[in-house]
Amino acid sequence: MLPPFYVVADPDFFATRLARLGLAVPLGIVKPGEALETFPSALPVFDVGRRVQDCPGQLSETTAPATVAAIETAVGHVREGDASGVVTAPIQKSNLYAAGFKFPGHTEFLGDLARQYWPGAPHMPVMMLAGPQLSTVPVTVHIALQDVPKALTGDMIVDIARIVHREMKVKLGLEHPRLAVAGLNPHAGEGGAMGREDLEIVTPAVNRLRAEGIDVRGPLPSDTLFHAAARKTYDVVLAMYHDQALIPVKTIAFDETVNVTLGLPFVRTSPDHGTALDIAAKGVANPSSLIAAIRMAGRMVAVRARS
Repeated sequence: MLPPFYVVADPDFFATRLARLGLAVPLGIVKPGEALETFPSALPVFDVGRRVQDCPGQLSETTAPATVAAIETAVGHVREGDASGVVTAPIQKSNLYAAGFKFPGHTEFLGDLARQYWPGAPHMPVMMLAGPQLSTVPVTVHIALQDVPKALTGDMIVDIARIVHREMKVKLGLEHPRLAVAGLNPHAGEGGAMGREDLEIVTPAVNRLRAEGIDVRGPLPSDTLFHAAARKTYDVVLAMYHDQALIPVKTIAFDETVNVTLGLPFVRTSPDHGTALDIAAKGVANPSSLIAAIRMAGRMVAVRARS
């Protein structure tokens, strides 16, 4: 059984799409706080007040404002105490950019909303990909690979590691999180022979974290960091760039991996994949990652309630 949830969306769109797919799923139009009365006998939907055209696999100008409004509304419901967390579905970034969306993606937008709604709370969003066998955090995220060495700093590694350590305790219930830090260069730089960033940036950052009492090791060569025996020695890997973090976790468990945003004053998860326009409304999409995201959000909410 999934934890109780409701959808913030256009209910007419849901009704049309359900009919297109031939699914007999009853809908219940709810107000915040009423979802428990409807779930699971019907899918509770809060009307976001923006109409969306049902044109599967095609970009529509109606989608972007509804997407932004849904995210803002969901976070607002958490702020008001009507919901315990937010699970976001994939968004089509190109459609949002064309409509003037100024953020690289969900995570940065949620960080901005956190600053607005909880001005005194921590609001540095950190992306963690969490799977049943591996969890990873990219220190640098959506930047070109050639820009990573000049963007990477010791302070960045330390700040993100502190957030990961704290949030894995508070939101994921790990009493003593074990962090592994991947090297930037092949063989973690091979003592400087393959680049000096691991010596001059990563190693001092790891030493600072150890001095604070955090259980952390590194820099470690990424080519030997993700096999089964190595994964038993840590709880999460801090990777230095996007693909170093996402390739192994998605390879090991693509359908079960969840995007978890740490560093925010509320729980947020999402699937680890995109919108898959090529299979929209064909009835063949795999819902496993979305289901895992909902379950992860429920688990995190329960951990926070106990702490």
